[in-house]
This record gives sequence, C-alpha cells and structure tokens, in this order.
Amino acid sequence: MTTRHVVEELLHRIGEGDPERIAELYAERGDWKLNWPETEHGRTATPWIRHRSTRADAAAHYRELAEHHIPGLAATKIEHILIDRCDAVVLGEIRQTARATERAYRARFALHLTVEDGLVTRHHVYEDSLAVAQAFAAP
Repeated sequence: MTTRHVVEELLHRIGEGDPERIAELYAERGDWKLNWPETEHGRTATPWIRHRSTRADAAAHYRELAEHHIPGLAATKIEHILIDRCDAVVLGEIRQTARATERAYRARFALHLTVEDGLVTRHHVYEDSLAVAQAFAAP
C-alpha cells in the first residue's frame, strides 16, 4: 500500500471511531509524540495527550479521546495531505466539545505521519494545545 493509501485509510477509520480498527494501521512499535507543554495545563484533564509507543497505546489513545469528548459534537476538516515518499503531513482543524465542561473548541493541527511496510511508524501531532487546555480547564 502506498503512503497516501494508508494515510487516507487511517483518516477514514478515525472518522468511523473504532479504536481497534484504527490501531490496526499502526506498527507494533512506533514513534508517537504530541506537541504539548510537559509541565503546563494539568494532565489530569487531558490524559489522552501523552507520548505513546505501541499499537495498543494507539488504540488506548482513541478510546481515551472519545471518553473525554461529547459524541456527535465533533468534526474534522482536512485541508491538505502532503506526501513525500514515506512521509505525509495532514493539515486541518478539529472541532470538539469537552465532556467535563461542555465547552466547544476548535484547534488547528498538523499531523506528521511516516508509513513503512504499510503501517504507521511515526505519529507526531502539532495542535493548538491552548484551545484544548482552555476547553478542559476548571471554571
């Protein structure tokens, strides 16, 4: 499978929301990082935002993400998918509503993926962490 095919399938599965099916597209071991301040914005409100390294971690990420947001009040707009051999960059905007506070937020993102042998081996997310933190902050 080409990088584009794997990335498009990953985005499709993320849209469907089945963590186990999403995780099938990740390598057993990978490099997963999120651009998030390590010491700021209390991790207890956003436990899904942390570094990961395994396929099981990927499934857990998507389960935790769903647990902390209100279903049906989410949307993702993909603006561009840029491919360079085994690397891809996905640019867009997410819209979510925090379950704990019922606050809606929008966050721009860039997702850097690397695909090797038909599986994602790198998943680096750069997003508007302040928008997410403010949506989950205690009133």
